Order: sequence, then C-alpha cells, then structure tokens
Amino acid sequence: MKTALFAAAAVALTATGAAAEPVKYVLDPSHSQAMFTYDHLGYSTTFNVFSGWEGEIMFDAEDPAASSVDVSIPLSAYYTGWEERLTHFMGPEFFDAKDGDMLTFKSTSIEVTSDDEAIITGDLTINGITKSVQLETELNQQGTHPMAGKEWIGFDAETKILRSDFGLGKYAPNISDELGVEISIEASKAD
Repeated sequence: MKTALFAAAAVALTATGAAAEPVKYVLDPSHSQAMFTYDHLGYSTTFNVFSGWEGEIMFDAEDPAASSVDVSIPLSAYYTGWEERLTHFMGPEFFDAKDGDMLTFKSTSIEVTSDDEAIITGDLTINGITKSVQLETELNQQGTHPMAGKEWIGFDAETKILRSDFGLGKYAPNISDELGVEISIEASKAD
C-alpha cells in the first residue's frame, strides 16, 4: 500500500514552507486511457478503450478534497480492435458520431477516504447527455518523472455506468447495459 502518499505529496509541493495552493497538472494523452467492458450475449466479455485524453487536474496536496478534475476525450480516440464494430458504434444506432465529438468529465466533489484513495464525483457527458458518476480513485504515485525530469502524478479509478443513461442502450439487456470502466491516467506539472 502506498501509505501516506497524499502527505508525501503535500511535503514535496510545499517545500518552500508557504501554504500550498492547488497545482495544475496537464494530462499525458499517451498514458491516459479508459477501458470499458460489457457482456456480449453471455458468450464473452468485450473490451474497448478510449485514449487521447485532454485536460487538467488541479491537485491540492494539503487538502486533496479541494482538488479538481476537468477532462475531455475525443470520440475519435475510441478503439474497439475491430473496424466493423467501430463503424457500427459510430453510426446512428449508437454515437451517431460527428467530427469533434467529445466525452467530458468535470468533478463536482472529492471525498478523501484514505491516505491514497478518494471518491471523485463528477458530471460525465456522453452523447450530449450529462449524468453524475462516482469514480473510486487511487493515487498511484507523485514525484519527479525519471525521464521527463519534472513533477508527475498518476491515478487509477474505476466505476460502473449504464449505457442506456447516455442514449446508447441498443440491444440491452441481451448485451449488458452496465459497463465496467477502468481508468488510468498520468499528468505532468504545467509549465
């Protein structure tokens, strides 16, 4: 367990002795992704990935509950592993995708539950529909990135959502309505 990572982050970010304010981190799109799974007719579990995230984390190490998250994911960064499935999902039965369509998440509150865990509640917008979701989140690591030579932070999170909540419920319940979502992100301290 990464005991006291939030406390260690507070010490690192407040080394000047002054009261800390939230520090801006920008997402690393090459190491930020969400994988979601669904049951396909009881025969298999299907895996899909969204990558290419954009956005920022305002991380308050002294008061993590005062932190915030604001991210967007281009729908064009959706990966299914099979071109025909991707074409089907981007069509009128599901996303009816247009150039520039984005999925967004903006935190509304953070409840710190342990030294390195929190529940982040926020507004998730998919297909123009916004619903509140809760992400069970863990701080993986905060420190100097060994290759980039700058402050870096990483989190994992998980949640479950109903695709029908976002107008994507075609073929439910034969194809499960509930999606298991796993998220892993990295972000660098803004210049």
